[in-house]
Amino acid sequence: MREILLEQKELLKERIRASRKIVQRERKNGFLETSMIKVITGIRRCGKSFLTYLLLKDKNFGYVNFDDERIVLNEPDKIKNTLIEIYGDVKYLFLDEVQNLDKWELFVNRLYREGYNLFITGSNAKLLSRELATHLTGRHYSIELFPFSFREFLKAKDFKENLETGRGKSLAKHELFNYMTSGGFPEIVVEEENPKIYLNSLFTQITEKDIILRYNIRYRKTIKEIASILINNISSLISSNRIKNIVGLKSDHTARNYIGFFEEAYLFLFLSKFSFKLSEIERSPKKVYCIDPGIANSVSMKFSENLGRLMENVVALDILRRKSYWHPEREVFYWKDYQGREVDFVLKEGLKVKQLIQTTYASGRDEIERREIKSLLKASRELGCKNLLVITWDYEGEENLEGRRIRFLPLWKWLLKDKNFIQTNTKIL
Repeated sequence: MREILLEQKELLKERIRASRKIVQRERKNGFLETSMIKVITGIRRCGKSFLTYLLLKDKNFGYVNFDDERIVLNEPDKIKNTLIEIYGDVKYLFLDEVQNLDKWELFVNRLYREGYNLFITGSNAKLLSRELATHLTGRHYSIELFPFSFREFLKAKDFKENLETGRGKSLAKHELFNYMTSGGFPEIVVEEENPKIYLNSLFTQITEKDIILRYNIRYRKTIKEIASILINNISSLISSNRIKNIVGLKSDHTARNYIGFFEEAYLFLFLSKFSFKLSEIERSPKKVYCIDPGIANSVSMKFSENLGRLMENVVALDILRRKSYWHPEREVFYWKDYQGREVDFVLKEGLKVKQLIQTTYASGRDEIERREIKSLLKASRELGCKNLLVITWDYEGEENLEGRRIRFLPLWKWLLKDKNFIQTNTKIL
């Protein structure tokens, strides 16, 4: 045990030393200052361990990585005692991928009661949230970490162009296309790993290790078929019934469980249809998005040919990222009426719809289809929301239609400068 933990300690330090650059990550305020258990969740390799290390780099802390079969077979007390033997009387403990330890929540709870300041990470949303809610109610402070946003992507690239100039705008759009196609995983952006090889390997690893092995699924081929269906239907509606029929499952319940496993591993995110009726929300098809545009582009079949869907995926990720970091009270849906008119994103806070967002891969006003605008106006009247936004590729302007003002904003500008989202008091590490 001592040798394993010493090895892990050196490996963590080596990862930091070997990194070409440390990129400032966006996060919610108050994360470091609280004495509650700090929980960072997110997909594998999105930077959870790196961020936690940077939060603790000026502290004397003990570290254990539970993504190691040699560790998880040991008794928790043995792990704790070996940590003390190596690190001494530390007040801070960093428990990496803690969900792999059997009954981890009881171990964490006991350490918290003993006065340790705890930082834990994990790659399974449901497993962590279920146990946190059951055993750590009111004693934890959590954040879901995503791969790099476009803002963080540009920081990593040392982008310092003046965005008021034509050159700056053109280079920003050039980098945005790179971001949309290669994604925001730190090892690709900072360490310049080959996106195609890296992301295909990661997709396979998550499918096999975090889903098939974790849930002991016998029908490996079925899970892989579902993974292929989801990745090739990004920014589209999908239902458990449709997946059940395609792969030959016997029930919707099984299909929903299998789809849920991908969501728990943070590989795919799903939006529900907006409705004032809970039953309609639950039974309606979901809109599926991939956690990283690079995975969607690298793993799916010819996905880069449909830049509109890829662009919508980028918008979805940034809306959900901002919700996680700064607006936990916000709910996000899509809207669709019985005539098939659709709005990509409905942002709701409390009982009020705050904003309606449509995305379109358009470089001029004449390229924006009439149905996109008509759908936005219909939803605006039905939901009582006048804050209307169309995110384009390269068109900016405003129009007053049917008594409502519609803003048109290029994607790069919305990602970087939209004051409705970028908070002036954002905490930067």
